[in-house]
Amino acid sequence: MRVLITNDDGISSPGLAALVHAFEPVAEVIVVAPEHERSATGHAITLHKPLRAAAAGIPGSAVRAWATNGTPADCVALGMLDLLEERPDVVISGINVGPNMGRDLTYSGTVSGAMEGAIFRVPSIAVSIGAFRNPIFTVAAGFAVQLAQAILREGLPEDTLLNVNVPNLPRAEIRGVAITRQGTKRYISRLEKRSDPRGRTYYWLTGEPAPQQDEEGTDSWALAQGQISVTPIGLDLTSERLRETLSRWVLRVPGGGEGVVP
Repeated sequence: MRVLITNDDGISSPGLAALVHAFEPVAEVIVVAPEHERSATGHAITLHKPLRAAAAGIPGSAVRAWATNGTPADCVALGMLDLLEERPDVVISGINVGPNMGRDLTYSGTVSGAMEGAIFRVPSIAVSIGAFRNPIFTVAAGFAVQLAQAILREGLPEDTLLNVNVPNLPRAEIRGVAITRQGTKRYISRLEKRSDPRGRTYYWLTGEPAPQQDEEGTDSWALAQGQISVTPIGLDLTSERLRETLSRWVLRVPGGGEGVVP
């Protein structure tokens, strides 16, 4: 098995190192990761400045690794288009500190790293821990290896990926694996407006989880139950229900012409 590992917490993240150490005994591992944290970058790619990649090291490992000045999506593209001698069998993005669930997926650099892998038609997994403090990486890393091996046996449909969220619990306290759907949890955005010592205005964007009950069968519900959540994600964002609704609207080309074609 050949595995490309990336993340959004940066090349020095202990979560990335945990993945490397878990995969190294069973796979050829290559790392391409941001040189520093690139959380909440979404699926940004770098078009307006040069991208650079420098050889890097992972503590306690001899794997080939590069640190880049790009986003997680850039890292995967650089790996696919130049840095890797052969295509990987699987792309793994993580292990992220903090969950990536619900509406977070639109912001997450971790998930976007896996999405970029799927765009390159490589089966991909995003892995996150359900806590921001004192993370336990061993279970998530071991589960990622098991899931990658299952993907090699079973395959994944094109234009899909798996988003995994692991409870921050000891192995003995985790209550199984749930195949879930993306939840609707979202953050309430807040803006702090401040002034610097010269009187110039600047802003800090912040947020906090909106109070809402977890729906059974969702990613956040499974995590709250102490289960590993595995959510299949598709790259096709079309809302078929809304498409059917729009086909019944009266929409015409300005100045005449044909109406909506269902």
